[in-house]
Formats: sequence, structure tokens, C-alpha cells
Amino acid sequence: MPKTLVLAEKPSVGRELARVLGCRQNGNGCLIGDKYIVTWALGHLVTLADPELYDDKYKSWRLEDLPMLPQNMKLVIIKETGKQFKAVQELMKRPDVDSLVIATDAGREGELVARWIMQKCGWKKPARRLWISSQTDKAIREGFQHLKPAREYDALYHSAVCRAEADWLVGLNVTRALSCKFNAQLTAGRVQTPTLAMIVQREQDIHRFVPKDYWTVHGQFPGFTGLWKHAKTQESRLFDRSEAEALVQKVSGKSGVLSEVTKELKKEQPPAAYDLTELQRDANKRFNYSAKQTLSIIQNLYERHKLLTYPRTDSRYITDDMAPTLPERLRAIAVGPYASLAAGLLRNNAYSTKRIIDNAKVTDHHAIIPTEQPLNLSALTAEERNVYDLAARRFIAVLSPPFEYEETRIRATVEGENFHAKGKIVRSPGWKAAYGSRPDEDSDDEDQEKEQSLPAVKKGDQVRLQSAKITAGKTKPPARYTEATLLSAMEHPGKLIEDKALKQTVETTGGLGTPATRADIIEKLFNTFYVEKRGKELIPTSKGSQLIGLAPSDLKSPLLTAQWESHLAEISHGKRDDQAFITEMRTYAARLVSMVKTSEAKYTHDNVTREKCPQCGKYLLDVNGKKGRMLVCPDRDCGYRQNISVVSNARCPNCHKKMELRGQGDKKMFACTCGYRESLAEFEKKKGAQVHKRDIERYIAGQKDDGFTNDALARQLSQLKNKMK
Repeated sequence: MPKTLVLAEKPSVGRELARVLGCRQNGNGCLIGDKYIVTWALGHLVTLADPELYDDKYKSWRLEDLPMLPQNMKLVIIKETGKQFKAVQELMKRPDVDSLVIATDAGREGELVARWIMQKCGWKKPARRLWISSQTDKAIREGFQHLKPAREYDALYHSAVCRAEADWLVGLNVTRALSCKFNAQLTAGRVQTPTLAMIVQREQDIHRFVPKDYWTVHGQFPGFTGLWKHAKTQESRLFDRSEAEALVQKVSGKSGVLSEVTKELKKEQPPAAYDLTELQRDANKRFNYSAKQTLSIIQNLYERHKLLTYPRTDSRYITDDMAPTLPERLRAIAVGPYASLAAGLLRNNAYSTKRIIDNAKVTDHHAIIPTEQPLNLSALTAEERNVYDLAARRFIAVLSPPFEYEETRIRATVEGENFHAKGKIVRSPGWKAAYGSRPDEDSDDEDQEKEQSLPAVKKGDQVRLQSAKITAGKTKPPARYTEATLLSAMEHPGKLIEDKALKQTVETTGGLGTPATRADIIEKLFNTFYVEKRGKELIPTSKGSQLIGLAPSDLKSPLLTAQWESHLAEISHGKRDDQAFITEMRTYAARLVSMVKTSEAKYTHDNVTREKCPQCGKYLLDVNGKKGRMLVCPDRDCGYRQNISVVSNARCPNCHKKMELRGQGDKKMFACTCGYRESLAEFEKKKGAQVHKRDIERYIAGQKDDGFTNDALARQLSQLKNKMK
């Protein structure tokens, strides 16, 4: 009996598809059923060949051999996943397999994963595409009932190839050029470099900033406090203290009149649903989760728990054909903290769809919303519950009525000077009920009007200014980027461009990178030691700042990179020629290499230690990794790394901050910024019985992320875990 081969992107997804399709027999890298055989990749199984496979001369990094511009890009099997590739290849060659279903992630990169495997295996038989936005059993069954010919996604595949080849041509050429020219481990890329340039530019703006003193004047009236504002400019800051003192002298103890009292009923509409970038921003603000960590959590909620829809989306809306599913989705989440909120919407049939439905604003995928899968909160980790809570409450909020309130504004005029106050009375909580008593984000600036309870007054009432006080302040420099604000800047880089025409262009091109790639770009900035984190703030290292001084000016421009993303989107919709784009990238890569070759700039290692690399003898560099300090060899061919300290999850018993684990071997010890010290051995004795096994496993796994490992620490924690078994 002929069988259909189903190719998933990951084993976990493959097993879920196999379960729904009734494939229960284990095979070599697959699960077999009567009608289907389900197999999977392990992410990418095939990739673009390294430069040395085009020419032996590229085995050595030499400036004179650049640029590298192979006429035809080659595909190679990734060595680490070669066993699974061979298993997939054998399945594709089975005589009883007569068709293929591409079931990799429904997006640009997922298309590339499957098509490169098919190309390398020589697949020539019919192929169809599974395109679903959730992993529930219902969505999978419906998806298999509506499979589309793979050729309908050829343009998406061409876009993915263009992205991969452009990154190879630009990234590898400029990286080699910079590394050879300046004798340092330097990397560059078409999205990474302009993103770093924004961080470096912000740091330069902060360093150049000169704070100015200013003063504000607050007047205390019976029942309320008023903020003085200039009658014409409405500016509350005075940059001359003598003016502020003269103002206080002028109005103190004087009577005035309420020259304006207005009451206005206002409505605040619900926010739009989440796309990936917005959800990553909120998770960073609320829980300090990195963009990559949030994406991983959402992916788990999508694939494993089937509670959220496809995460890698740039849309905040759904299509009108999804409207009938909204009640079922509300019923699915009507448990725990969401029970009364969801039940209220269902009971009153009050959920509005106008704020979430817009066919024109849905691209490949709709907004991130809950699925019809019944919610079981006890099956989620604390991190998963936090992120799910954001998505669930936003979903409820979007479907809720507006927030209605009455705003009262008062203007008191004393001796011709105006003092302003405002207050709010909530008439209907509307969508804000979804967030309970969570406080709104508000400004801490003294020169801003604060909401306050106002007395019952009317225009024309006489009032006496009981007292007036001066408050001093200083103008603040631009805030450093956090991951949340950097994601915003990457999404809307036009805010950083002064030229109005260029600003308009960049705002319509979709920004730097895509929602699916921005988290990885930020992680690369940490892993290459261009950026370090202090609290939530992102600060460029000397290496990162110097790189921006060395990189070609074109490569630092958010405009050019955003335009490329726009071109890739046009290719994916069949509106732009893919080969013309690659030709442009080849020309551009050659021009960038030429600019680096002729540069007269210099690079200086200002973090060199006196400790030599045990492998090559060069002096090691002291760097701050994302998870602690480490010594790194500057020789790109050596690659030696040694951890000095790791920020652990162990809490200081004095101040409860996370402690660093320092030292080597038996001398390992925990150290806190407050001065507390404790050896690892003592810590194990005191805390071992209290540490949960899952916490240890999660911590060990976390230390292996991002290429930053501490094998000694992992062994110690593994031993502790074994003692607890």
C-alpha cells in the first residue's frame, strides 16, 4: 500500500503528528502507520557549504583572497545530524513512498529546512504543504484535510534561500575581512551590525549628554495640588532658580479663581493582540526574560502544551473566518484566575471582534492567542505560567469593552499664574479588568501631572493658595536600551533617522530582522562580547564600540538593512526577482570588503590580561559573558575559553541577590556583592537537601545555553542531584 512521508522540523512535533495520524510503529528515525510515515529533521540537516569547500585557499584566512563570491552556492549535510539525514534520505527513496507532506514550521525558515533536505535527497515526487498555526489535534486534522501543493510556497522558499545566501555573502566576507585586517576576532552581519550600531550610538549620546538643572513649582490648594505651567508654552520646567523663587514669592498666600473646570467622559480602547515582538517586550519588562528565553517558552507552549498559536508572527490580528472559534477558545481558558473573566464575556456574549479581526493585517500567521486546548495550569512551569498569563490576559482584554472613565481637569489662576491638576473617576473598568489591580506604568518625573482625588468644585470658585514649594530636578540623558526597548527600536528603526523621507521609507519596510530572528541577533551580541548586561541595561563593550568604528558605514545603516528585509518579503510574495537580489548582494559584499581593505583605522585589545593561553601561548582577554566573567583567547583558530565566575541561581542569605560562583576545583566559592562569601562545599551541605531536583536540572541546562559552559559547576550540581535520588 502506498504511503505518504510526513517531514516535521523537530522530533517532538513529529511524534505529535504521528500520534494524531495513527503512526505507532517505531522505525529508524521515524514512526510508521498504515497510511503515513512521520519523520523529522533536527532543525537544519543541510546547510550552505563553508568557504574552504569551494577552494582550498579559503582554509586560511587571508585578506588578499577576499571577497569570496562562488558562482553557485553548495549544500552540505551537517555532520552532527548526518545520521538523521541518512534516515530521512532512505525513507524518501522507499518505493512505497509516493508523496511527501512538508510539515516543518509554517514560515520562511521552516520552508528552507524542508526544501534543502528534499533537494539534497533528490526528491522528485509530488509534495504538499501542511500550514497550521496551532498544534492541537483538531488543528492537525483540519490541516491534513486542507493540504496545498508545495509549489504554492515556492516564492517563500526562494525568499529563504536569498536570506541564507545574503547572510553568507555579506557576513562571512566582512567577518573575514575585519578579522584579517585588524588581527582580532571580529564578526559582522547585515542585521547584527546595525543593531549594535544603535546600542553604541545610544551610549555615545549618554556620554555626551550634559545635564541641566531645572525647577518646578507646586501649589497646595484646599483639597488638591496644582503644578505650575507657563500660560503659552505649557512648559512646567524653569531653568533659572531665581525665576522659580520669584514665582513662589508672587503667589504665596494669595487668592485666586478656578478659571477652568472640565469634566469629560473618555473611552480607552483595548490594546491589539500580541505578536511575537510585543510579547517579548512585555515579558522582558515584567519578568526580565530575555527575548530568546521568551521565544523558547512560547515555543514550548505552542508545541508541547498546545496552548498558544504559532509564535513567530508579526501580526496582531486574526482573520474573519476565525471569529466563530473565539467562544471555544474562551471556554478553554476559563479556569483558575481567568475563569470569571472568560465566563463574563461568554455569559454576556459581550466579546467584541472588531479590535482583533482584520484580514488585511494578517500575513503568513495571525496574532498569538490561546488555542481551543483545555488549560491545565499545573502542567506548566513557573516561567511558562508567567508568559501564558500575559497572552491569556491580553486575549481577554482584546475581546473586552473599552475602559471608560471621567476625567476632571482643574486650572487655578493666581496672580495671573496657572496651576493645573487632574483626576479620574472610573465608570467602567472594561478591558482593564483583565489585569486586576496591576498598577499602570506611570512617570516618576516631578514635572508631570499626577492623578489625584479632586474635590467637588466648579468654574469660578475662589481658592486660596495655601503654600507653594520649589522642587529641583536635572534633565536626564537618553535611557540605555533594555532588551524590551531594543526590540522596539529594531522593529521601528525609523525613529532614529532624522531625514523625513528616509524615516518614512524605513518605517514601511518592517524594521531590522524579523520577529523570528531578533532574539537570536541579540544573543549573538552577547556571545561575541559586543554587548554586556548590567541589570536590565545593555551596554556596549570596548570591542563592540570599536567594531562600529571599523565596520563599513553602509553596513551600520538601519535603512539599508530594513530595505533588504522588505525585498525578502516581496520575494516571498512573488513580487521581486530573487536572482536580482542575490546579484545585488554579491556586488554589495565585494564593495564592503574593499572598504575594509582600504581602512586606516586601528583596533586595540584593552582587556588583555597577563595570563597566557595554555593551548597557543597568547595572552588571554578578560570579558564579561552573559552569565559571568571568562578568559578568552584572541586567536580565532584557538578558541580557548576559561570561566572565571558564573552568575548562579543561588541566593545570598544576607541580601538575597544572586551570587557568583568563583574559583577552580576545590577552591570554588560563592561570592555576593554585599561581601558574603561561602565555599561550594559548605553550600552543598547546608542547601543540598532543600534544592529541588528540577531546579538543579534546569540550572545545568541553562548554563549550557549560548556557548557558555561551566563543566566543573555542571559536574558538581550533577553530583548533588544524584545524592538526592
